[in-house]
Amino acid sequence: MPPSPAAIHYRVVCADPHAQRYAVTLTIAAPAARQRVRLPVWIPGSYLVREFAKNLSGLQAQQGRRARALRQIDKASWELDCAANDHGSPEGHAPLILRYEVTANDTSVRGAWLDTQRGFFNATSLCLRVEDHDHEPHTIEIVPPPHATHWSCATALRALKTGRRGFGLYHADDYDELADSPVALGVFWSGEFTACGVPHRFVVSGAGTGFDGARLLADTRTVCETQMRFWHGAKAGQRGGARPVHDRYVFLLNAMHEGYGGLEHRHSTALMCKRDALPRLGVARQDPSYTTLLGLISHEYFHTWNVKRMRPAEFARYDYGRENYTALLWFFEGLTSYYDDLLLRRAGLIDDAAYLRLLGQTIDQMQQMPGRHVQSVAQASFDAWVKYYRMDEHTPNITVSYYLKGALIGLCLDLTLRASGQPDQSLDAVMRRLWQDSRGGPIDETAIADALRAVGQRSYARELTRWVHSTQALPLAELLRAHGVAVRDEAAAPAQALGLRVDESTGTLRIKMVLHGGPAQKAGFIAGDEWIGVEQARRSSRSNRSAPAAEGWRITRLEELAPYLGPRRKFDALVARDRRLLRLSVQLPAQRATRWLLAIQDASLLERWLGAA
Repeated sequence: MPPSPAAIHYRVVCADPHAQRYAVTLTIAAPAARQRVRLPVWIPGSYLVREFAKNLSGLQAQQGRRARALRQIDKASWELDCAANDHGSPEGHAPLILRYEVTANDTSVRGAWLDTQRGFFNATSLCLRVEDHDHEPHTIEIVPPPHATHWSCATALRALKTGRRGFGLYHADDYDELADSPVALGVFWSGEFTACGVPHRFVVSGAGTGFDGARLLADTRTVCETQMRFWHGAKAGQRGGARPVHDRYVFLLNAMHEGYGGLEHRHSTALMCKRDALPRLGVARQDPSYTTLLGLISHEYFHTWNVKRMRPAEFARYDYGRENYTALLWFFEGLTSYYDDLLLRRAGLIDDAAYLRLLGQTIDQMQQMPGRHVQSVAQASFDAWVKYYRMDEHTPNITVSYYLKGALIGLCLDLTLRASGQPDQSLDAVMRRLWQDSRGGPIDETAIADALRAVGQRSYARELTRWVHSTQALPLAELLRAHGVAVRDEAAAPAQALGLRVDESTGTLRIKMVLHGGPAQKAGFIAGDEWIGVEQARRSSRSNRSAPAAEGWRITRLEELAPYLGPRRKFDALVARDRRLLRLSVQLPAQRATRWLLAIQDASLLERWLGAA
């Protein structure tokens, strides 16, 4: 007999790709007398209230032959009076059926998308949560659009009854698992591999011609095996070794002209990258953007352990209806950011020099956030909902990235632990101890402090207070030098020297952000200005009193400044603001701005850190 739908069942149809609309039918086998349904307002892993209900329309309900009235009780919740368990009513045993449509025009990994080329969705965007039934098994039937007989379906949900192309009926143990299992639809490339005994699938949409799928599979397998051995030991998945925490995994990657990002899930991840970042056939030395893609893959896969299972105590149970606050994103996102590139190096996918370049970029990006002097990384974690995920032109001035500073805190903790010279004292050992002590479950900062004490054989309360809960500078240079890294200075790029972030993509020089304390802010630049040109005052000439007092040049890129200015440190900038032309006097500091350049100083010392098993 074919499997039966669960007590909570969804049918998702690609109803109208031209209008970008999914049609959803929700069947509740045994509704409560007063049944409530709610659509999440956020998706775990992306800390912003996104108001998915704004895309829902046409909600109707029926039980037996009777339509049921819906009362909206807030922005994303509805209530219905049902004939639940009323044996005297012909609808007493009838399921409650809700029908509605969802507009899907979000190209990111967080929402839902549908057009004639591809589809994608997270259940948090499409599937109403049935109050008091979310712990029960759920099923979902995924139906392709009528025209797309060549489309396929990919998801990490367990298949109950599906066709050759993956469409059909899937099972989730509860709403959390459904919400944590994105779905990709369309014509895509698909490949498979096994890592430490665990089957993996990689799906790529929009790859184009010349895509080297074999290279991507081989490199991703190396990443996965390296990480499973990091967490579970050298014999992970082998006889006598530890079993990996997951029994399947699916990578869902959408390659686009522009785009980058990822969102972690327990058995899968949704990724997006520029099409040019994919490995190309016949190219031995891939573009640096491919290394960036591998870093993204490494980051999201590390989350399989660090945040999807071992997670903040506040996330022990998600509340999908409001913000879920934690001060530990510096640990769960930041330390994941520390390990993503480090494990690429340990996997042999990049060398020491490449790793140090990436680490230098992380330091450089963090140093360009004046907000690091304003807000601690613990506060930044808590405020992610209103600051980091609501970025505007002032974000770098008022907060610090818990990704960047968290990664560098991980670096500092690791190098401080390793300074003892004991092979069992490292951040690796701390992470594994936390995993074992928590049994892959919720932890808090006390647990982190206890694990540091146990591994480091002393209290790390002072470091946690200074590095996590204050705005004091991290001892990066001294720790790096002690582990074989030379720290030098090189001239900063023009944007960094001026304290600007700009957009040069349209043929004009548009100011995006003005960093606090920089020459541009002191001159009076603000976000939104169009920088048109520069003027350099000329010295007066007695022999030619008719000479112009100033000479000006049009600029469209910051790199054009140097040949016009030469060694001069003072000039006037011509700026358009609200169609008014302004002249701003810019004074560069006497000491040229620099950025860090990391290089190998002692290869043997460096190997003890970067090559650690």
